[in-house]
Amino acid sequence: MNVQQVKQRFGIIGNSPLLNRALEVAIQVAPTDISVLVTGESGTGKEIIPQVIHNLSSRKHGEYIAVNCGAIPEGTIDSELFGHEKGSFTGAAGSRQGYFEVANGGTIFLDEVAELPMQTQVRLLRVLETGEFIRVGSSKPIKTNVRVVAATNENMQRAIASGKFREDLFYRLSTVPIQLPALRNRQEDIHLIFRKFAHDFAEKYRMPAIKLTDDAVQLLVNYPWPGNIRQLKNLVEQLSVIETAREIDSFILSSYLPQNTEKLPQFIGENPQENFSERELMYKVLFDMKKDLNELKKLVVEILQQGNAVSLTSDQSAVVNRIYQEVNENVKNTGLLLPSAASPIVESNYRYPTASEPYEAHVEVEESLSLEDREKELISKALEKHRGKRKHAASELGISERTLYRKIKEYKLMDL
Repeated sequence: MNVQQVKQRFGIIGNSPLLNRALEVAIQVAPTDISVLVTGESGTGKEIIPQVIHNLSSRKHGEYIAVNCGAIPEGTIDSELFGHEKGSFTGAAGSRQGYFEVANGGTIFLDEVAELPMQTQVRLLRVLETGEFIRVGSSKPIKTNVRVVAATNENMQRAIASGKFREDLFYRLSTVPIQLPALRNRQEDIHLIFRKFAHDFAEKYRMPAIKLTDDAVQLLVNYPWPGNIRQLKNLVEQLSVIETAREIDSFILSSYLPQNTEKLPQFIGENPQENFSERELMYKVLFDMKKDLNELKKLVVEILQQGNAVSLTSDQSAVVNRIYQEVNENVKNTGLLLPSAASPIVESNYRYPTASEPYEAHVEVEESLSLEDREKELISKALEKHRGKRKHAASELGISERTLYRKIKEYKLMDL
């Protein structure tokens, strides 16, 4: 059976290469008894892969049991999975078969397997390695022939590092790993899935199916979908039931989409381990901005000195001066190590000479266009004030101690 046939049989929608690859691996491992670990974010539809594997295997006529490991209390999960004997614990009025005994010759799907208690992990590892288990309250081993397919939305390497999950069990479960992609990584499938859900809910509630305008489709595709397919299904059902209009535009759609779901961008320097504070990042941005303004001032001075014919209206001069003053005011308000606002670039009532008129340059320029001198002076004063204690000096300057140390080396202030 090929991928397309599997999609038709199990109602899987989409043509994403990542989805197709996951289905290809499932089809290849289905005839074997290899353990499979399905990973992916919550809501990506991981439960469909164990069904595909079971129904394409020689065990398809045996029992298929899906167990949500996170939904069973820790005190009873061993009994649920492996059974118990009469009197083994309070309330055990009789003996009981566990899932591994009932599913002998079939398949067990362990969803949220990372939530298993450590003691249960030890029992599960024994089943996978020897095919034997012991009921709670018994000492007699019982043979079973069960294929295990597990799934989790957790980062298993992190769970292992934190001591939450056994490393040997992880490798035993993940003989073949299958990764299901997040919905945001299947943009070509999002509208197809939307239309499928719209058709399903139209039949369920006996009403016309909703449709999206072009701008709504664009919004739908570009949304990050943190809840994946489960979130998309809930959205379509809400729109189908609540909205009276059958054509949904971007304005209506946006009112149903939670905002602020995207992660903030991260700034990473040459060293990935180095973290910059927000203040330091703002400092760099404003430093570059100030540098650009100084370059602009130099350019104006050069034009005047060369005697070129330049004519600015009073409105243009006012715009240039206002922009310069606003930027300098913003720089001053940050409290960073920047020089005070400079005088305007041009005077609004200044008339530039024409080529035929004698030219006499008379332009006021900042005494220093360098930030380094000002920064070096402030760092020196802070170190002197706090008698060389860098921690206190850095706090006063509003920068990290690591940045201060770098500046000290850069400006050769090690003796202060």
